Amino acid sequence: MFTPKAHNPALAAGFIVSACAFIAATTLFAKALGTDQFGTPLHPFQISFGRFLFAFLTLGVAATILRPQLQRPHLGLHLARTTSGWAGVTLMFASVAYIPLADATAISFLNPVFGMILAIPLLGERVGKWRWLAAAIAFVGAMVLLRPTPDSFQPAALLALGAAMALGLELSFIKKLTGREGPFSILLVNNAIGLCIAGVAVSFVWIAPSPQQWALMAGVGCAMAAAQSCFVNGMARADASFVAPFSYGTLIFAAVYDIMFYGVVPDATTMVGAGIIIAGALLLAWREGRGVVAKPTGRPL
Repeated sequence: MFTPKAHNPALAAGFIVSACAFIAATTLFAKALGTDQFGTPLHPFQISFGRFLFAFLTLGVAATILRPQLQRPHLGLHLARTTSGWAGVTLMFASVAYIPLADATAISFLNPVFGMILAIPLLGERVGKWRWLAAAIAFVGAMVLLRPTPDSFQPAALLALGAAMALGLELSFIKKLTGREGPFSILLVNNAIGLCIAGVAVSFVWIAPSPQQWALMAGVGCAMAAAQSCFVNGMARADASFVAPFSYGTLIFAAVYDIMFYGVVPDATTMVGAGIIIAGALLLAWREGRGVVAKPTGRPL
């Protein structure tokens, strides 16, 4: 029988901030793998394969040492979650090879908005005016970051937009899973299924990585395993509305990594667009938090 974790907001915040640092690190490594820094650029399918391979190996070693109690998984939910998650990270890895980490990360913050929108047809949820307002604000920020003018439009930013949509879909399935299975069980099954999906996809584009690229792929996988562990443990210990603001720390880490390793300083457009997206996402988190506390009588928020 699965026993939910004790409510601990301070610990949850620490887990989420740590997850932010690891998530930003995965995009940093993916950017290096998708360019010619350490050899022939790797296809996003190959980077995703490395991410799932080494994350699964990391969790497998941890399972051998810790011997956690595993629950019987809901395979349908896991398959849906992992497929959308694989698509999201693959598109994200593709985008960061062409646009700054801060831009791609900021666009990916649309995922809770897409999660809200997709919950209407998939989960039968009703959405009120405040949530639609939050979505509209976030999309305005996305348009700023996409720079939709002939001279400044970045086609690769559409890859990050697709990643946000896929990750928003994944978010709906994560919420269902965290209420019925333990964090470690969720992560182990997710990465096992993800490895199978990524293994099929990479068979069409595989090239032999250089030793440095193998090391970077290992870094992607280990960092993602750590990020997932921190994120799921954080979500299990506090309400999503409390956790949400801390998750935007990923943008700070991404910007710092971009400055440190590529000398790319976020410009005014990035700062404005990111700020608008975060404002919309925080408004959405605030309204969802009110909905949990107030338990409204059937009317959409």
